[in-house]
Amino acid sequence: MNLKDPTLLQTNAWIAGEWQRADDDSTFDVVNPATGQLIGSVPHMGVSETRRAIAAANAAWPAWRAKTAKERAAILRRWYDLMLEHADDLALILTTEQGKPLAEAKGEILYAASFIEWFAEEGKRVYGDTIPTPAADRRIVVTKEPVGVCAAITPWNFPAAMITRKVGPALAAGCPIVVKPAEATPFSALALAVLAQRAGVPAGVLNVVTGDPKAIGSELTGNPTVRKLSFTGSTPVGRLLMGQCAPTVKKVSLELGGNAPFIVFDDADLDAAVAGAIASKYRNSGQTCVCTNRFYVHDRVYDAFAKKLCDAVGQLKVGLGTDAGVTQGPLINDAAVRKVESHIEDALANGARVLVGGKRHALGHGFFEPTVLADVTPTMKVARDETFGPLAPLFRFSSDDEVIAMANDTEFGLAAYFYSRDIGRVWRVAEALEYGMVGINTGLISNEVAPFGGVKQSGIGREGSHYGIDDYVVIKYLCMAGM
Repeated sequence: MNLKDPTLLQTNAWIAGEWQRADDDSTFDVVNPATGQLIGSVPHMGVSETRRAIAAANAAWPAWRAKTAKERAAILRRWYDLMLEHADDLALILTTEQGKPLAEAKGEILYAASFIEWFAEEGKRVYGDTIPTPAADRRIVVTKEPVGVCAAITPWNFPAAMITRKVGPALAAGCPIVVKPAEATPFSALALAVLAQRAGVPAGVLNVVTGDPKAIGSELTGNPTVRKLSFTGSTPVGRLLMGQCAPTVKKVSLELGGNAPFIVFDDADLDAAVAGAIASKYRNSGQTCVCTNRFYVHDRVYDAFAKKLCDAVGQLKVGLGTDAGVTQGPLINDAAVRKVESHIEDALANGARVLVGGKRHALGHGFFEPTVLADVTPTMKVARDETFGPLAPLFRFSSDDEVIAMANDTEFGLAAYFYSRDIGRVWRVAEALEYGMVGINTGLISNEVAPFGGVKQSGIGREGSHYGIDDYVVIKYLCMAGM
């Protein structure tokens, strides 16, 4: 890896302002999913190291919360500036360990940095209230205070942005935090820690612990010093962590699984819908929590949309993320490839047809051909289970009521998309869809200023926007008598 600043590639964890190895000196390997080649090794930490990181965060909390919001904002702003200054290196590290094309990785770094910039300013606007009282001699004041030591467990699909989307509001609110990055992508987290240190984030305010997910997770959820947990990942793991937080009654925010529908009505601009479908389905090779999982296309435009989509999918270039012109990198590991294969096999066995792709790519490793399936029905696995890969299954529908019922027929409720040019239909459908986020005539909905999150079993809480800092503060009510 040819970095302009090689010190960004760290192989130790960041605890209490020091680069530390595991207590028993054990490590685990991190490989490039596109080549299978070793990138490096990082500490395989567990309970004791995590407990030490929590203690360091708690020790750092009084001084950090005592800073004014403006003082914290200045440090966060320097971190943001450093991320932009080193964006090329951060993107290369991200592509090497995660696989997404370099242009997408650079976009993620800018997206990640935007949360630091946003919350640096938003921390100055954590306002309280004064409330008219029922008694003449009393005054009621409401303040908001930092919740305390926070923990963040982050995924591999957006290894930079999912960290800053949690760390940004925590630090801005006055909370220290312990981050446990995904085992597949720890180097992005450690590089961000390097820049945080340079920006002036004090020792103990940000800690990054790598290693055993069960051991680290159990300490983060069970340790009473931790007041709040934020997790992005699968719904089954989210349920487990939520249960582990229950004995100490922690605040939790969970961004969990999705099963996003993408509806193409008969009045849709089909070219725009195809462009949105490519962005929503095939970005990061289908490995995003808001990726479309089910395409519902009206009977009248089904064949026309399918043809246009297949033509566009045929233009996608699969390859190493560092190669010029590549738009599709590998899946993260072989288990991810096998899941895509199982969904295709089940669909074909039950009457679906492959229009494009359908098999592993000739490049091997985690590469898979971008795929479109036709004649898909609600009884197939792909209708219920999040694929997390470059597979677009096309379902048919004939009425608004029918497609709304099919779209809502899932325990998940993260993101949904639809294309229509009828303003009445736009409002009716948008209000009827049981999802936390709805993209209307767009396949891209993520940004730092809007509230990101789901309903039903897709999670609790919101990230980004002015709502995103709420999970990192607690409300205190002051009643003053004898006035």
